[in-house]
Formats: sequence, structure tokens, C-alpha cells
Amino acid sequence: MTGSAAEPNQPPAHQSLDWHEGDMPYSREFGDHFYCRTDGRLECGHVFLAGNGLPERWAAGGAFTVGELGFGTGLNFCETWRQWKAAATGGTLHFVSFERFPMQPEEISRALAHWPEIDAERLALVERWPVTKEGGIEIDFGGGVRLSVVCCPALDGLAQPTERFDAWFLDGFAPSRNPDMWSEELMQLVFDRTAPGGSFATYAAAGFVRRNLQAAGFAVERRKGFAGKREMLRGDKP
Repeated sequence: MTGSAAEPNQPPAHQSLDWHEGDMPYSREFGDHFYCRTDGRLECGHVFLAGNGLPERWAAGGAFTVGELGFGTGLNFCETWRQWKAAATGGTLHFVSFERFPMQPEEISRALAHWPEIDAERLALVERWPVTKEGGIEIDFGGGVRLSVVCCPALDGLAQPTERFDAWFLDGFAPSRNPDMWSEELMQLVFDRTAPGGSFATYAAAGFVRRNLQAAGFAVERRKGFAGKREMLRGDKP
């Protein structure tokens, strides 16, 4: 899964990475991979894009804002941007991610080089990615696409006044590894910052995650997970 914007019980000062199978980053602190070992890019399409009804919802044009918990390697952003360009709606896309421990540009490049399908997006992201992240990251890629990475714990970031989100990618480390990222308090903030009719999708299907999302106000449904995973969750804000 992608990187977490929340902290474990004893938060590290930075992410310590191991690299498995050459280019797959693994967080020592959280004891988890940053994305699905089968194919993270295809999982992004199955869970986050299809789970939120994208790119079909983009056909209406206008402004669309995606919120993400855990930017990690930037894989979800790059695949979303690729599909946005292919949809050619003429609208605008603002991708806002909450990430406490942003990677360095060379780490992002190494992790994403596995997928030639997103080479153009990877190169554009790495070229503009700052070495110093103080104050957050704001990148305008042109063509109506803008990326904001809020570099702090997700609870702190979402507690500040912010725009309303049309779709959420809930992609922190596994709930068993990083339960703070799936807490009732954080899911309530996600719901409160979601536009009416907005949606969420996540690979996670743990019972406490589903209950927290329902308690926040989402209408939650189970769907078949990716690559043999029995279930995933998606839902809408009435």
C-alpha cells in the first residue's frame, strides 16, 4: 500500500526503506509494502478509480478534487493523472494528498520505474518534486492538473479549513499495521470534508474500518477485492 500520513505509537523521524524485488519499497517502521505486490498500478485502477466511478464521473467536466490519505510513492497520483489525460474532459483536477513522511525524488523514481505505462507522469513528478518539503508541496503540472501534498499527520491536515473533496483514496498502510490511519476520528473528518454525493474507495475491508466509515455517515458497500483479495470497500456521502 502507499505511504501513511498518520503515525504509529512511536512515530519515526523518517521512513526507513528496504527494497524488495529490486524496486518495491518496504517500510521498516510500519512493516508493510507501499503497494500491492501483484501489481500496484492495476490495483489503483480496480480499487480507487473504479471504486469511485472514475473516469466516468469526469465526463461532466468542471473542477474535480481527489483526496488521498497516504501519498507514498505517488503511484495513485500518476495513474490517476494518466487516466485523466486519456479521458480528455477539459475540466480541472486537483489531487490533494496527506503524507507525513514524503519520500525523496530518487526513491519515488525508483519505485515507479517498474511501470512504463506511467513513465511520462513519473518523470514530470520527479522533476518537480522538491528536496525540502517544509510547508507542503504544491505543483502545477499545466493542463488543468494540480498536486498538493500536505506534509503532516492526516488528523492535523484535515482539521484545518480545506476544500471539499469529490472522491477519496483511502490508502494508508494496512489497518493492522497503522490503525491510527483508519480511526473513527479521522474517518469522521474525511466524511465532513467530502462534497455531497462524493465517494470513497479503499482496499481495506477490516470490520472496524467499515464500522468507522458507516458511523461517520457514509453508505458503505463491499466489492470484490483485487488479485484474489476477497473484499474491498467503497461508499458514498448521501
